[in-house]
Amino acid sequence: MEPLTDPFGRLHDYIRISVTDRCNLRCIYCMPAEGMQFQPQDEIMSYEEITAVVKALAPLGLSKVRLTGGEPLIRKDIEKLVSMIAAIPGIADISLTTNGLMLPGKAALLKKAGLSRVNISLDSLRQDRFAMITRGGEVAKVLKGIEAAEAAGLSPIKLNVVLMKGINDDEITDFISLTLNSPLNVRFIEYMPIGSASDAWRQTYLPLETVVEACNAAGWATEEADMPSGNGPSQNRRVVGALGTFGLIHPVSEHFCDNCNRLRLTADGHIKACLYWADEYNVRPLTGDPAAVQALFRTALGNKPHNHEMALALERKTQSHTPTLRRMSQIGG
Repeated sequence: MEPLTDPFGRLHDYIRISVTDRCNLRCIYCMPAEGMQFQPQDEIMSYEEITAVVKALAPLGLSKVRLTGGEPLIRKDIEKLVSMIAAIPGIADISLTTNGLMLPGKAALLKKAGLSRVNISLDSLRQDRFAMITRGGEVAKVLKGIEAAEAAGLSPIKLNVVLMKGINDDEITDFISLTLNSPLNVRFIEYMPIGSASDAWRQTYLPLETVVEACNAAGWATEEADMPSGNGPSQNRRVVGALGTFGLIHPVSEHFCDNCNRLRLTADGHIKACLYWADEYNVRPLTGDPAAVQALFRTALGNKPHNHEMALALERKTQSHTPTLRRMSQIGG
């Protein structure tokens, strides 16, 4: 069958699937403090529906699946979904993005079910600051989750750090220090205007040359590093002699749209060919018809813009499409 390509010739072999819009944290860049409307459970795709979509896309070259949320581990028996996807011919890599709080009780089950690796969100190593960013979380529980992932053999383990000016930018060297004696990959991610392009976002946004400057100030020599297994656009480096690596993901200042290979499926069954734009296509009514699922994904890709233009939002310039109003927790990371 013809592979999944868009009008710009980009091959799409990777899908990020949100399994819930709910979370046991409420991070400041992901959800508002109040007024979040969660979807009723009957509007959330079942494991069977999700599996049907992946089965339909696998013959078109889909080989990589990432489960996201919200927080995917709050979805009951999530390891069953991992097992169902792992049984699909052609699926070579299954990963999961989590805040890590529930990993101590889930890591071994997920590994046994077929999960390859995890990305763990961790935006501060300081309890008071972590509690502020997450609105109540305990950083010690996340650190235990990292230990559980290591013990279960999930590898590589990537730590996602959304870098925010005036909030956690003074912890850059603390995070990189984690890589000196451990094979962790710390990934610094620019703050994106998903669901909001307000002045608060603009004031908090920080380009990632700050990370390089922090390394220089610490007297660390760095070198290019091999990409840890996965599908991300991270520019990876290591402190010379370190066991681990750190990566820079800058979707705003240096977008990586030219090499985009990602599709997204929201928890309520909408295809998003681009994270940022509002365009969506409801595939849930079609899950019993593989050919119809394939056709709708091709339609979504046929309308995928060349890039997301987040930099124009930063500069308050006119954009060519309509940005999404969904929050990150409603889309899936």
